Order: sequence, then C-alpha cells, then structure tokens
Amino acid sequence: MAELVAVTGAEGFIGSHLVEELVRRGHPVRAMVQYNSFGAAGWLDHLDAEVTARVQVHPGDIRDQQSVQALVDGAEVVYHLAALIAIPYSYQAPRSYLDTNVIGTANVLDAVRAAGSARLVHTSTSETYGTARSVPIAESHPLQAQSPYAATKVAADKLVEAYHLSFALPAVTLRPFNTYGPRQSARAVIPTIVTQLAAGAREISLGALDPTRDFTFVTDTVEAFLSVGTAPASAVVGEVFNAGTGDEVSIGQLATDLVRLTGVDATVVGDPRRIRPKDSEVMRLVCDATKLRDRTGWRPRVDREAGLRRTVDWFRDPANLAGYRPGRYDR
Repeated sequence: MAELVAVTGAEGFIGSHLVEELVRRGHPVRAMVQYNSFGAAGWLDHLDAEVTARVQVHPGDIRDQQSVQALVDGAEVVYHLAALIAIPYSYQAPRSYLDTNVIGTANVLDAVRAAGSARLVHTSTSETYGTARSVPIAESHPLQAQSPYAATKVAADKLVEAYHLSFALPAVTLRPFNTYGPRQSARAVIPTIVTQLAAGAREISLGALDPTRDFTFVTDTVEAFLSVGTAPASAVVGEVFNAGTGDEVSIGQLATDLVRLTGVDATVVGDPRRIRPKDSEVMRLVCDATKLRDRTGWRPRVDREAGLRRTVDWFRDPANLAGYRPGRYDR
C-alpha cells in the first residue's frame, strides 16, 4: 500500500491540484485545511467523490503546534504549502504573515522532526529573489525581500535550512516561479485579467505592466513537487530547487495575449490601487530550472499558450466564474 502523505494548504489552488494527483497515484492523503465555522474545505469541496474518498480532511491551523503534530503523525512525506500569499495585504498586516509563514513553518519543522517523517517538501517562492540581478535566475542568486511577504518566505526557507543542518531533518525546498491555472485566486494576475474578460468587461484594470514573470501551468508545478518528494534522498534532501519554464513575458504582453485568446475587444487601464510601492516592485523574474531537471528529470510540459487556453476555458464556465468577483480589487 502506498504511504500516507500529509499536505498543508491542501484547500488552496496548488494544494488541491497536488492532493488530486497524489490520490491518482494511489496515496491516502491527510489534508490540512484552515479551520472555519462553516466546515468548508476550500477547493477540496469541489473535487470528485472518488478523490475525496481517499482524503482525510484535517481542520486545523499551522500556527497551532498540536494541530500540526496531529496532521504529521504517521505520514511518510509532508508537503508544506500553507501560507499567506497576497503581497499587497502583507503591507497592511505583516505580523499575520510572520505568524503564518514563519511560526507556522517552525511548527511544521518541529512536528516532522518529532514524528520522524521520511521527508518534508517545503514551498518557497521566486519572490525571495527580488528583481533579477542576472538572468536566468539560478538557486545561487542572492535573496532580496522586497515585500513583507517575501521577507517571511526568506525567513521560512532559512528555518528549513537550519533544521536540516542542525538536526539532519530530511527537508527539500521547492521554489516555484509564478504558477497559474484553474482555481487560482483572483489576487494573482492571470485570474484578475481572465475573470474580468469572462464577465464581459471592456476595460481591464491592472497595476504595473512592465514587470516580467515566468509562468508555469499548475500541473507542471505539481509534477515539480512530486519530483522532489519522490527522488532519491541523496539527490534532493537539503537542497533548494527552482521550478519554472525559463519563458519570460511582461504583464502587458500577457494581458494582450489573454484579450486575444478570449476574443473580447478590451483595453487595459491602470489602477493605482494595484501598484506596489516603487522599491517593492519585483521587475524581472525568469527561472533557471537546470538543477531540478538534472537531479529529477522534471521539465515543464505545458507551454504558455496551451496553459492559458486551458485556464481561459475553465474560467469561462459559469459555474466556475460564479465563485469570483470580477472587477473587485481584493488585496
């Protein structure tokens, strides 16, 4: 029987796709979702019944050590995806990001250490690099936190490094560049654009158009998680791995491409509320995933055009679009 796998942040965008694929591969999954009085399990509530039958939903909070310990006990591999991720809100509530992203990660590390889990896969972010000083960005690129969110992720990454070096904790860090696809929050740029277009808007509100990003379709990001979760320990444990395509596009060009794909006659207008503070904007991110490819064989399989088409098709479904509020700016 396949080993039990635990996932934090399982109710979210990437987490729910990861849970689906783990179940497809035969794993029983214990999935932590943030406790709420509605009994809701986020995107897990929308998965097929044959998937959820193999998922043990574990309501809890990574800020609570006992909750995390109960999640991890008996799990061979722990995928840690839970985090506060919205960059704009981190300017307003940085302490909440510290509590969740740093203290929460410390709780996961302590729980994995106590349980003797075989491996922890920790989720980082390309935002830890800040604006590229050289491209493509390899794992040796300096870290520069240009937002409170990024600072908490740098801190979490360094905690993972410290626990590995201090206690031989079997951890590996995956640093995805910008992931996109079905179920993504409209706090990310692609759903921001697509939901407005799908709702019939003729003016698309965006922030800065000049920054460039490296977008990876969610199924490829999931494969990256699984590649470091299952590779021989000697190849990955104690290491940091980038996951991205190496294909760079500006936000302005991305918006133009999505307008073309949807066939909507729309223009892009600036919304000052969506502009980051000047020195906080990360202007350029493009990935060098050579290390991940060499150690695990991973490579992206969905090119940006195909991924955007699949994303547009999903958001165009009225049942899916109904879960979003197009045009409303939520930090």
